[in-house]
Amino acid sequence: MEEAQDPAPRRFPVELGNRLEMARPLRIVLPGGSGQVGQVLARFFQDRGHYVTVLTRGPYTAPWLTVHWDGEHIGDWTEHLEGADVCINLAGRSVNCRYHARNRREIYDSRIRSTKLLGNVIGGLTDPPRVWLNASTATIYRHALDREMDEATGELGGNEPGARETWNFSIRVAKDWEAAFFNASTPRTRKVAMRSAITLSPAPGNALAVLSNLVRAGFGGKQGNGRQFVSWIHELDFARAVEFILAHEELDGAINIAAPNPLPNREFMAALRDAWEMPNGLPVPALLIEIGALFLRTESELVLKSRRVVPGRLVGAGFQFEFPDWPDAAEDLVRQWRRRHD
Repeated sequence: MEEAQDPAPRRFPVELGNRLEMARPLRIVLPGGSGQVGQVLARFFQDRGHYVTVLTRGPYTAPWLTVHWDGEHIGDWTEHLEGADVCINLAGRSVNCRYHARNRREIYDSRIRSTKLLGNVIGGLTDPPRVWLNASTATIYRHALDREMDEATGELGGNEPGARETWNFSIRVAKDWEAAFFNASTPRTRKVAMRSAITLSPAPGNALAVLSNLVRAGFGGKQGNGRQFVSWIHELDFARAVEFILAHEELDGAINIAAPNPLPNREFMAALRDAWEMPNGLPVPALLIEIGALFLRTESELVLKSRRVVPGRLVGAGFQFEFPDWPDAAEDLVRQWRRRHD
């Protein structure tokens, strides 16, 4: 690639007020970047004039470069990491499935193996990326109704009394995923584990689409008892948070990427109904959610577990959200959805 031969010194963004300006275009590699979150980031950085390469099992037509990899073996794809500025690893099988033995194995292996592979490759490069961001999940924290979970005081979950076995599986995956990431020997590369909340986007197949379909069908009331907290982030703020982390070299380790104001499911669904101008919505009891999850071949954890995650380190470093509150975010996302799809 011609941009790989750019002789300019690799300087990162500088912050100007509430925006970032790059000293020069960056070379950004996104392993596993063909999913919705990956496409959000690829489009965000491509639109800002950076060189984006997505490593994917099935190359597809896109305005950025796509390169084949399988997430398990070293290949020609490693050439794109040599001299790159940033690696953002998003590889991992979708968790939107039933957690039977085969799917659990694929969910676990696809995350751990790809992360270990990248660690081995990056550690051996002559000119490795200066920053490696690796996907993680806000699900790593315990089921929390009582208080907020930030990076400093949040309690990681796992085998607490009353926790469901499927929830414990998700937490084990998250813990082992981060361990594989931080144990990789990459002394010349800053590393950040992105403990992301659910990223909401006006795209088909996104969680917003599923919830919006319920609202528009008249089933937009509380889910379960409605007291469980929803941690979320608007797709724009997710991309801006990643850009902010790149700009702030003092940020490393685990960072929560979530809007600063999680809210109970009852209020979350009410705001989404308002955005869709649906005055009423039937509640969906926990039993029906369990039955529906079975028929939809997914897990009820995605709805019933309380995630009360807040972005302590981002806020402490000065990051300013465009959409800190869900009602405003919901109105914007629904407006975009209508413009694109209705």
